[in-house]
Amino acid sequence: MSPSDHPRLFIPGPTEVSPAVLATMTRPMIGHRGKDFEALFARIGPKLQSVFRTHHPVLTATASATAIMEAAVRNTVRARCLCLVNGAFSDRWHQICVANGIAADRLDWDWGRAVRPGPVADRLKSGRYDAVTVVHNETSTGVTSPLAEIAEVVASQSDVLLLVDTVSSLGGSRVDVDAWRIDVCLAGSQKALALPPGLTFFSVSDRALERATTCERRGFAFDFVQYHEFWKKNVVPTTPAVSLLYATDFQLDRILAEGLEARMARHREMAETTRAWARARFELYAEEGFSSDTLTAIRNSRSIDVPSLNRELRKRGAEIGTGYGKIQAQTFRIAHMGDIQPAEIRQLLEWIDDIIGATGR
Repeated sequence: MSPSDHPRLFIPGPTEVSPAVLATMTRPMIGHRGKDFEALFARIGPKLQSVFRTHHPVLTATASATAIMEAAVRNTVRARCLCLVNGAFSDRWHQICVANGIAADRLDWDWGRAVRPGPVADRLKSGRYDAVTVVHNETSTGVTSPLAEIAEVVASQSDVLLLVDTVSSLGGSRVDVDAWRIDVCLAGSQKALALPPGLTFFSVSDRALERATTCERRGFAFDFVQYHEFWKKNVVPTTPAVSLLYATDFQLDRILAEGLEARMARHREMAETTRAWARARFELYAEEGFSSDTLTAIRNSRSIDVPSLNRELRKRGAEIGTGYGKIQAQTFRIAHMGDIQPAEIRQLLEWIDDIIGATGR
């Protein structure tokens, strides 16, 4: 890394995008109703299924993940949704339900704590719910909840669908849609997949598609039934971001060439390095045993001036993340996701040590 007009991003999104990936986006446009587009889309589909570890359709929307969070509840909640809340983005899912007039209850954990399956099982015994929302990896707090265990509890209820936000985990941490029986799993392009912002990929189970046919409020722009019908023809319902799909096709090849297990191991190595550094100098915000492998939220126990730190880091060619939401002033975040390498994380931490020591703050 070296100083430049563009600091290398160690923020929780958008993440750094390889020049090789960016270069693919300069290819000429093609019509999204022609054979060239169908061929492109046909190449992307199986690669996404490999990354999601599913045989179900993985659909693609030119939209932010928030739009597909909204689509997920509009397409699947018939009666009442249970929202598992332990941070800003899981809270957002509850806000989305309320804004759409969908009956929803919260089950809350303190920020910094992981969602636990026991209370979920207790709440589901009421029989009131037909869908559960959960965020696998809370980007606001750096907490990864035990999704496989939560999914097992939800699966024990025959008519309850599991809707999962894996926005900042897919491509860096284990996500196994089929083994964990996830009904809707969504992820943004701009996190661990190391693509530019603008696309959301989402798998939809047969159960979720069947449920969607019975939901009259599923809307038009992100109607899962319509998306699936178009997906079967290797097209999309509305105009897609063709340039981003060029990049997706190319980047998925790179991800699969690295290998999902190797990619997860690299993310784990960077996370362990960052966590050890943070424990020695500050405090981790996440409870022990549930820290994210894609980003670390650090409690600013020394009251360092994070904006000043970033100004100094930019002179060296790097930038880290501030806190988010109600803990913005209490924390800062270092992302170690996407195509970032362990040596780059070590260099970044050395720079932070040098700056903190040099400024005496």
